[in-house]
Amino acid sequence: MSKIILETPVYNLEACMQAADFGIDRLELCSNFPEGGVTPSAGMLKILKSEIDLPVFVMIRPRGGDFAYSQKELMVMKRDIEILGELGADGFVFGILDFHGKVNFEACESLIRAASGKPCTFHRAFDASSDFFDSLEKIIACKFQRILSSGGKNTVEEGLSLLKELMEVAKDRITIMPGGGTKPAHVTELKKTGFLKEIHASCKIWRPSKNEYINPDLSFSDDPKSFSHHLEIDQNVVNQFLEVLDQ
Repeated sequence: MSKIILETPVYNLEACMQAADFGIDRLELCSNFPEGGVTPSAGMLKILKSEIDLPVFVMIRPRGGDFAYSQKELMVMKRDIEILGELGADGFVFGILDFHGKVNFEACESLIRAASGKPCTFHRAFDASSDFFDSLEKIIACKFQRILSSGGKNTVEEGLSLLKELMEVAKDRITIMPGGGTKPAHVTELKKTGFLKEIHASCKIWRPSKNEYINPDLSFSDDPKSFSHHLEIDQNVVNQFLEVLDQ
């Protein structure tokens, strides 16, 4: 059986370097954690590719919120793919729905073409779609390599039964990559399908900032940790995943 890939989302340079040091197989590079991840900067990718030797898949999402985009937003996404591809992105992560919750086949195909053969992941927009099995078939037809999903629920724990069903239906036609509150304990259950090839886990931890002064009356986000802490990678959690993946 081939090695199961462990992918983790990263939002800053420090977390990227930690992920590389701790044994992560692939990075999903994003920015703006509170919004669930949007397109990172070109400078971030360029520096990162000069510092580490890991595949980096780049999030292509022009804003937070829903996944139905205007024509101008789609133009931005296409241009981001072209620019970030030139800077060394190894793959891209995006998902586009129409206003009825269906996969926007035409728009997805256009971005797949812009990726120029680099692998593309349909992200958790899948979980926001109105018909999971119709979405599965359309995503396969678009020639995505994988679907990131929590099984249509907030977490993998809640969506476990649907994830297993999706794996059985998809078989080897596309990779179903569980992600969203993923825990090492889920790996054993998902392995039983025989179709677990990749898993997505944040392995995140908030560490206090090294700033010696923090204004107690100031906040730039609803999350009080966003200014006083940095989002990093927890080596202990990574090790737990690696151990269960190697079993």
